Amino acid sequence: MLAIGLWAWSEKDMFQNMSKLTNITLDPALLFIVVGMSMFILSFFGCVGALRENTCLLLFFLVSLGPLFILEILLVILGVVYRDWVRESVQSQVKNMIVNYRDDLDLKNLVDWVQQEWLHCCGVDDYKDWESNMYFNCSSPGVEACGVPYSCCKPDTHQELINRHCGFGVMKTDHDFDRGTRIYTSGCIPKGEEWLESNIAPVAGVAVGLGTLQILGICFAQSLRAEIHAQRAKWTL
Repeated sequence: MLAIGLWAWSEKDMFQNMSKLTNITLDPALLFIVVGMSMFILSFFGCVGALRENTCLLLFFLVSLGPLFILEILLVILGVVYRDWVRESVQSQVKNMIVNYRDDLDLKNLVDWVQQEWLHCCGVDDYKDWESNMYFNCSSPGVEACGVPYSCCKPDTHQELINRHCGFGVMKTDHDFDRGTRIYTSGCIPKGEEWLESNIAPVAGVAVGLGTLQILGICFAQSLRAEIHAQRAKWTL
């Protein structure tokens, strides 16, 4: 993940011009860098501590992984209790992504992948949310006015090439009769909720699996520390 994030930043020339980083919450590459760096540091201390039988490194691994596991549990509980607040926060974030759709290539690719490949949706609540983007707003002077990105378009099996103009002008009243056959009209938030409800078992299984791995890591690290201390105690006798 760290390598992917660094590669994406280098492709965007972010290291030479950090002023491009206007909103850290809308940069997928930065998320990969932060998560990847955290995983690398934690794994490094755990592996080196186990190989060198260093109790200090193992203790750092325990102190880092333990609170992280507790934090994950708290986030899940808070997410269930404050479900409406979480939905509003995600909704607000996705709206910001739509507004900044053309400002970041990684963000654009992420939005296109969610709409076209994953959820088959368009906009936040519906396709009309794209009017908040300056390029697709109906008052825009460009050719994309009153349109949506091509990733909102339904696939045409008769076309070999992707028609990137398929969403032009679909928000106009002239397309009220054929809009539903050309683009996805449902928003990504309701589609995402439907996906989560239909895939709750696999999602829960992955979450339980990750939690189990973390618990095993904590137990093994603590067991190794105890064995090291026991051996050192014998040597001092």
